[in-house]
Amino acid sequence: MPLSTYALDSLVIRSITAELSTMTTDARISGQRTQPCRSRAMIGDVTGRLMLLDTAALYFRGFYGVPETVRAPDGTPVNAVRGLLDIIARLVADYRAHELVACWDDDWRPAWRVDLIPSYKAHRVAHAVPGGVDVEEVPELLVVQVPIIRELLDTLGIAVVGAPGYEADDVIGSLATQAAVPVDIVTSDRDLLQLVDDASDVRMISTAKGMSNLEVVTDAVVGAKYGISPRQYADFAVMRGDPSDGLPGVAGVGEKTAAGLLREFGDLDGIVAAANDADTPLAPAVRARLLAASDYLSVAPRVVAVARDIAFEPFDARIRPLTDAPLARARDLSARYALGGSLERALRALGN
Repeated sequence: MPLSTYALDSLVIRSITAELSTMTTDARISGQRTQPCRSRAMIGDVTGRLMLLDTAALYFRGFYGVPETVRAPDGTPVNAVRGLLDIIARLVADYRAHELVACWDDDWRPAWRVDLIPSYKAHRVAHAVPGGVDVEEVPELLVVQVPIIRELLDTLGIAVVGAPGYEADDVIGSLATQAAVPVDIVTSDRDLLQLVDDASDVRMISTAKGMSNLEVVTDAVVGAKYGISPRQYADFAVMRGDPSDGLPGVAGVGEKTAAGLLREFGDLDGIVAAANDADTPLAPAVRARLLAASDYLSVAPRVVAVARDIAFEPFDARIRPLTDAPLARARDLSARYALGGSLERALRALGN
């Protein structure tokens, strides 16, 4: 994401302070493991919308959107903490969420994806951990804030859900697919466009253009932007590739060509079949490119497709007021880290 977008967010996140102070509510650090869904009830047991947060993407946005000079009395940086609290407060209030899950990367670079495509996120590895979770390259001033973020989310009663061997995207994909209520996915990750589904009332609240330009993404939005349906998006992403994830794509096949092939042949299986059938009308150069990438195309769909079938232990995603003990704990943390209005706005948005 361009730094200019984060710079714009710096102004927007600070403006949320004034905006939310008068608003009433409608009541990716690797190695950081999530406790297995320690909560009390399954999602989808109330009427309303379930909001799924791409948590790391949002605290990165808070980190770059709030000055590093924002610190606790002991000097600990808390810009990501405060930014995330304000983002959550705004999202919950604006989109009237009734259930909320902070989805977590228990494994930001799963071995099963790396086994299929070794370059997958390889450029982001700070330290390899044989047999474990590689350490992701993350600013040191952010690393120290992640435990604070985890403690606050737990204290605020926000369900934090991860799964061993899976990324937050996979958690989002599984929860969205298994939910019995309408879903809002909050992320800047376009790979999650594959989950958008009008029929199931699954939308994306895209933060790609910053907090001042949130976009509600539906089937029509995906179609207008890419010329394909959300169900075709994963195949589209496979062919296009994504340097930020270390996915090479099919050389010489860009977004326009990929979309055209999907419109003509329906899905990647149909495209590969056409490339292998000399009688199927296909431009010779495109056929040659697809055939040259056959090894990549045989494994990439499993890497790009998010999991939809992770089994979760019961947990409680309902947004509800805190009882006295956690409320007191939240205010203790606010005093310790000088969270000020950011914590109070989050508390109000969550019904306190």
